[in-house]
Amino acid sequence: MRNIVVPLTLLGLMLVVAYTLPNKVDWDIYKYHINSTVTNRYAITVITSRVVNRRDQPTEIQFHVKIPKNAFISQFKMSIEGQMYDGVVKAKEEAQQQYSEAVSHGQSAGLVSSVGRTLEEFTTSVTVAAHQKVTFELTHEELLKRRLGQYELQIYARPMQPVTDFRIDVSICEQPHIVNAEVKGGINSPSLATIDLTESQKQLDVHFYPTVEQQTSCKVCGEDGLNGDLVIVYDVFRDDTLGDFTTSDGYFVHHFAPTGLARIPKNVIFLIDQSGSMHGRKIRQTRAALVHILADLATDDYFGLITFNHGIYPWKRELVQANEHNVAIARAFAQTIKDGGSTNINSAVLEGAHMLNQNPRDGSASILILLTDGDPTTGETNPEKIQNNVRQAINKKFPLYCLGFGHDVNFEFLEKMSLENDGVARRIYDDSDADLQLKGFYAEVATPLLTDVVMIYEGGANLTRTNFSQYYNGSEIVVAGQITDNNIETLSPLVVAISGNKSVEFSERHSSIVMTASMSESNIRRLWAYLTVKQLLEKELQLDGEEKERAKKEVLELSLKYRFVTPHTSMVVTKPPGEDTQVLHKPREGKIPPAARGGMFLSGARMVSGVSRDACKLYFNTCALFVSFEVLHPISISCSSNSLAPSLPAYDSTPAPVLYRFVRRTVNGSLPLCYHLNASISLKLLHNPHRGLSINGQLDSFPNGGFQRIVIHNQNQRIDIRQRRIHVHDGQNLTVVRWEPKTINIPRGKLIQSNKETIIIIGQSRFIVMLHEKNGRRLLWPVFSRVSGEHVEGLLAVNPVVYERTSAPSKTVTVHGNTFAVSETDMLDYSLTSAPRIKCWLTSAENALEGRLSDFLVTDL
Repeated sequence: MRNIVVPLTLLGLMLVVAYTLPNKVDWDIYKYHINSTVTNRYAITVITSRVVNRRDQPTEIQFHVKIPKNAFISQFKMSIEGQMYDGVVKAKEEAQQQYSEAVSHGQSAGLVSSVGRTLEEFTTSVTVAAHQKVTFELTHEELLKRRLGQYELQIYARPMQPVTDFRIDVSICEQPHIVNAEVKGGINSPSLATIDLTESQKQLDVHFYPTVEQQTSCKVCGEDGLNGDLVIVYDVFRDDTLGDFTTSDGYFVHHFAPTGLARIPKNVIFLIDQSGSMHGRKIRQTRAALVHILADLATDDYFGLITFNHGIYPWKRELVQANEHNVAIARAFAQTIKDGGSTNINSAVLEGAHMLNQNPRDGSASILILLTDGDPTTGETNPEKIQNNVRQAINKKFPLYCLGFGHDVNFEFLEKMSLENDGVARRIYDDSDADLQLKGFYAEVATPLLTDVVMIYEGGANLTRTNFSQYYNGSEIVVAGQITDNNIETLSPLVVAISGNKSVEFSERHSSIVMTASMSESNIRRLWAYLTVKQLLEKELQLDGEEKERAKKEVLELSLKYRFVTPHTSMVVTKPPGEDTQVLHKPREGKIPPAARGGMFLSGARMVSGVSRDACKLYFNTCALFVSFEVLHPISISCSSNSLAPSLPAYDSTPAPVLYRFVRRTVNGSLPLCYHLNASISLKLLHNPHRGLSINGQLDSFPNGGFQRIVIHNQNQRIDIRQRRIHVHDGQNLTVVRWEPKTINIPRGKLIQSNKETIIIIGQSRFIVMLHEKNGRRLLWPVFSRVSGEHVEGLLAVNPVVYERTSAPSKTVTVHGNTFAVSETDMLDYSLTSAPRIKCWLTSAENALEGRLSDFLVTDL
């Protein structure tokens, strides 16, 4: 292994460097099967990919799938020419040595990362000999959750090329009759899936076998084949009984969702963050959602509105009835909510709890809903003290639901506060449909049917959660446990709850419940284990000290026994001799393992995991050609057969007083040169007249900085990258693409997108645009490019500078005989997702560029 120790400088503008992507002509996927079996709402899905290396030399082959966030990976294995390599689930501490070693050696440790709203991403690769085959097989498991009256099984398919033998088979077995079954999703447009519901209506089979041609012609297809989801939605027949109860060899699961119940009038208070960080689209979407939600209130509901920033502003000092007059006034008020100020979450939630406590109504259900996009920044700001205050104020009387808006919100703080008060936290993704997400969440809690629900199981043990503050229309309560002494005769379920002003009871005596034993022993045990682990993880978040450690120990024991990859376990992915071991983790919501992030950066260049050894060497040759490293922090970098990633020092990411500077790279200086540019100008970033390629950027208004637009011209093609969408013009054709994780094929190239960046590939040229959010506004930043051909000019083509600096205190530098004054200042490096603060020597643009700024200006993007 070759170790290179070099110093590191992080720069704001870009370095020309090669970026290697998988080449589908090197290997062929001739089998891609997804098989999902759902029994009593518990889904076990197996993804199998069989690949052959078509080259005459060893080739690195990638396996890349997306799985539901609620799922646990339970098995991963590879088979190469009859030799099986099986992943082993271990405690995180036991796997830490492999993990740390993998990171330090540049391997792709941390294979699972969060992707978008509902999916996580699993990626691995292996080097396969010439003309040999490899089979990847991944298994994940999840309990489907009923929302808005239906279950949803999401299967994501992205084989990365059309596949001759492509199959998705889903088999759903339920004891109650299956109703309202439907197949949706982008890869099923036009409709290609077949649905077969048996005569008994207890088994539903879905088959999706698209041809190679169909895999390139669906709604989300292209020359690289399928890239989207197949969604099966269904419900089961239910009545006003105790529900359906399934047992098998010592375990049971109980699904409780009675119908025929009268809705309960509710008392609901909306706490709306109107601080400065809600500026722009967030506050507009919040207003739109609130106007819609208020219109959906029933006339026997009572409601209140409290907006807050550093102050607390109740619309009314008490709850008011949702009659036509009050709703009309409230909707008009909602449309006037404006952003500004800091964030006092503590006082807002306490005021909402006080209003609900001061306005009790017999026979009603109270709900507190908090919407915020940030941390507490004024008043009480200690999260633990806020959580304690809120817990005491609510005192288990009603649930608190916390909606975290955007990616920067402290989601763990909101999640703990919700769980401690019988509610849930939900992230609202900062996208064009955020208002629909808000309305969708409200619809889930809009119709309470029961309160104070207690599930009792005489003859049961090791039960999952049995107490629920409220049961809503369209939802479901699921309880699993063990049967004492495996004697089903002694098991007697009972549910007691409050419906309006009266107590209600659901038991065998009052229902037509039938105990069945359709599930296999292993499946019902796994359902119980899955639900227990999920609830213990929630419980652990709320606990401290010894109780927290006990919950963690229980999670660990069950995860190891059932081979679940959870936040406390890792799967060591073994590979053939000579290949690098990888470690698979389960990411928490809002937390991505450092090595699983979208790449590392070295002197403004992007380190891409999963590149070959040859590409690694090419990378360093390219780096050596364009960069000399400055002595700041030592790092260790190595080329391996699999991947490349440096172990970077931690940088202070505290916001700098100066929001942005432009940088010219240096060869021998202790700090780079940086300079201001006026925010009203348009810049020539790159221009290659021989290729007909140019890239220009429009600076955004100060103080947010960055670029408002970046436009790429490639002959008659124009790619207009904006802060919300990307417009691709090709002749008379226009394609509009939103910023979201996906790959889009465009004429002569493609866009590879994540939430934070877009990679634009045109022929042999590469270009990356980062997306940042500052002060509630978005900004763009170009990171690096590889432009084929010579005679390239523009800001990104400026060569590194050699300068001499005289001794302090004169603070001057000399470049090619020209001496000028500099001052030490800060800059934010927008080439990294965290935008860390670094030091630089500030001077004029003319001094830093050794020429006229006008040479880099354009009049039109």
